[in-house]
Amino acid sequence: MMTLNQLFGTTLPVIQAPMAGVQGSALAVAVSNAGGLGSLPCALLSSDAVRKELAAIKAQTDKPFNVNFFSHVSPEPDVQRDAEWRTKLAPYYAEFGIDAGTIPAGPGRTPFSAEAAELLSEFKPAVVSFHFGLPSAELLARVRSWGAKIISTATTVEEARWLEMRGVDAIIAQGVEAGGHRGLFLSDDLSTQMGTFALLPQIVRAVNVPVIAAGGIADAKGVAAAMMLGAAGVQIGTAYLLCPEATTSQVHRAALKSASSHHTTVTNLFTGRPARAIVNRFIKEQGAINAAVPVFPLATSAITPLRAAAEGRGSGDFSPLWAGQNTSGCKEQAAAELTRELAFGL
Repeated sequence: MMTLNQLFGTTLPVIQAPMAGVQGSALAVAVSNAGGLGSLPCALLSSDAVRKELAAIKAQTDKPFNVNFFSHVSPEPDVQRDAEWRTKLAPYYAEFGIDAGTIPAGPGRTPFSAEAAELLSEFKPAVVSFHFGLPSAELLARVRSWGAKIISTATTVEEARWLEMRGVDAIIAQGVEAGGHRGLFLSDDLSTQMGTFALLPQIVRAVNVPVIAAGGIADAKGVAAAMMLGAAGVQIGTAYLLCPEATTSQVHRAALKSASSHHTTVTNLFTGRPARAIVNRFIKEQGAINAAVPVFPLATSAITPLRAAAEGRGSGDFSPLWAGQNTSGCKEQAAAELTRELAFGL
């Protein structure tokens, strides 16, 4: 089977996970120049911001890089559900002196679109990755038109088979240990989610395309273990969060360096979709999975002013402190050095 290096033209079998909100082009450039596959998360960026970041990457590296988009279906706003959720949050708004009536509703995150595909065609990234399934066949054809490789995330064997049937070039096997959003898209049942080293060999046996391991891998030994189980490479996110090239906030960095980083959970509180984060006050008080939360990505607007107010006081009580279960690899070191260490550190 083709190796990750052969597929993407990298020299190291390490992909830096796209992490929306905590990184931009600088981290992607550093990883790509070190021989890995740097990634730019675009789900939170406007078209102008995507263009600016892609121009920055192109100006600083001639190595392959990945751009990542979400491929969810945008939901219809539910005014009643949103109002009920904001009512539940009213005591917090009062605590911080926030007028709930001034909080705008908003989509939070937009899915991959024809406009995004047109923009990408100007820069022709080597790899385009998707989360929450795939966009339409028409959009995928547009991405393939300039020779880009397409990858997406599977959290179950069924999702991996679904992706293979639609012609992806590689599949990311995302174990439940992974930080940030679960990539699940065929079922919302969280009991289907399994650990990386249980999921990985099952997907490897089930498909005929390269499989990339993600979740809980934080050092060279973890990389080696994944490769022993059939992975063509690994995707690592959490370990990069303390790198100087990341834009991780100070409250997030402090949480990652504290004992609280060992306590994470999968929660829907911050966006409306299950994602792994460090447990904080908001999660403890509202429960990790709360049925009252608006659907993804509509939940984001209600929590945003609370997050801003708390962070203004130096607190991460209302922040999505995304992190995987294994934060032991988080180091305040250059991303290039970390990338080489992950690949060669045994």
